[in-house]
Amino acid sequence: MRPVVVIPADVKLMNMTTWVLGAAFVVLCLMTATRTLARLPAFDIKGIFVGGQVSHLNAATLRANVTTHLAGTFFTVDLARVRAAFEAVPWVRRAVVRRDFPNRLRVDLQEHQAVAYWGTESEPRLLNSYGEVFEANLGEIEQDMLPRLNGPDGQAADVWAMYRQINGLFSEMDLTIEALELSKGGSWRVFLDTGAVVELGRGNAAEVMARVTRFLETLTQVVSRYGRKPAAVESADLRHDNGYAIRMQGVTTVVPVVPKK
Repeated sequence: MRPVVVIPADVKLMNMTTWVLGAAFVVLCLMTATRTLARLPAFDIKGIFVGGQVSHLNAATLRANVTTHLAGTFFTVDLARVRAAFEAVPWVRRAVVRRDFPNRLRVDLQEHQAVAYWGTESEPRLLNSYGEVFEANLGEIEQDMLPRLNGPDGQAADVWAMYRQINGLFSEMDLTIEALELSKGGSWRVFLDTGAVVELGRGNAAEVMARVTRFLETLTQVVSRYGRKPAAVESADLRHDNGYAIRMQGVTTVVPVVPKK
């Protein structure tokens, strides 16, 4: 039977300390080597591949605008900073940036899809299909006819949702919405391409839709009594509980005063 060798506690402590120091040294060497490797000129960013939706964007211009924000090599470049630089470019809604080994970056872009002008006519702002407001060169708009929506900035998505709901109803009557406004007080107003102004009043989407539906379902019958078509309406007020008021071209309810003879 072999004798049991008892290692003194101080020797155990010394061995453990030596192992820990050795491991720490190896880790430090690896970290130093990694940092040195990451900074080698071979890993400098040599190019950026830009893909995705770029119909309003020029890839060369994008790269030129973003190059100044590049710092570091393939391993050390701050992808979040690069993404922010791309997303600061007009028409860019979202950018996804990835490393492409060994010395390139790959960027996939999503453009804003303009669906309406936003704000007043003097403002270069647009609304995208997500109900988000963004700024861009209005001269780059490809669509000939975009509606103008307006309201508190924090409610842009609500205004866009309301437009989508009521636009189809007006279109069925061959009436085109040129503008939709939401006041600070919560009142809705529609401007048609005929020049007519329609007051929709306050309320949630269901309440406003109910008033619009009632108005449009009976409009043809009402205007036909005066030999008119829906396009003859100059203004309408739907804020009445049990009906609405309209004004038509060439129609008056004022009784003319006959001069006495």
